[in-house]
Amino acid sequence: MIAEPTSHTLESLTEQLHGLSNVEALRTLAELFPGEVVFSTSLGYEDQVITDLILANDIPIKIFTLDTGRMFSETYSVWKKTNDRYATKIETYFPDAEAVEQLMTTKGPYSFYDSVENRKECCGIRKVVPLNRALKGQKIWVTGIRAEQSANRQSMPQLEWDEAHTLFKFHPLMDWTFEEVKQYVKDNNVPYNPLHDRGFVSIGCQPCTRAIQEGEDFRAGRWWWEDNSKKECGLHTHEEAFKP
Repeated sequence: MIAEPTSHTLESLTEQLHGLSNVEALRTLAELFPGEVVFSTSLGYEDQVITDLILANDIPIKIFTLDTGRMFSETYSVWKKTNDRYATKIETYFPDAEAVEQLMTTKGPYSFYDSVENRKECCGIRKVVPLNRALKGQKIWVTGIRAEQSANRQSMPQLEWDEAHTLFKFHPLMDWTFEEVKQYVKDNNVPYNPLHDRGFVSIGCQPCTRAIQEGEDFRAGRWWWEDNSKKECGLHTHEEAFKP
């Protein structure tokens, strides 16, 4: 592992966060790295919980989202409701227009159905490259990852070093169950995406997301046409950051 380029090590930060509540941990990170902690939200259940933890407690952490240009209308609706509820403005990152134009011109609007390589190319252009811009110069990246969500997320620690982006990643809800997430949303009247009530558990781009059936894996509704139990878009893998 490359040494973390800050005065804080993974071990020292893990020790500082040990035993703290999620609110205390987020506030501690914001104090240790002022102006250098960001939270990426996809406006799903987990991310709405973290948004509430941050904004309801006035923790100075910037919240941003990636607008791929292919999101559900319901996602935009909960985005507006969130801005209104907390009197905030979620920062937005779009994909490069020229790159999208070239992709659509050369391969059409649904190239991602043709192969895994095409799908990863689309995810790279629409999500990974904008994410790289959003994370540039930051020290802490807060995410809504939970261990329950997929097999390859079960081994992730709550705090980890992301070598591709040269920063620390903090997953405050890592040990939460899906039922705990839903209960928090209900108890605190947090705005949430109505697609969750229709069987959509993990919500991404509209052409690449479907509702799941009872007994299916949490992420079975994402890129469902692919025969791969470890499906990721590239945002949370340990591969080198995508470059067009």
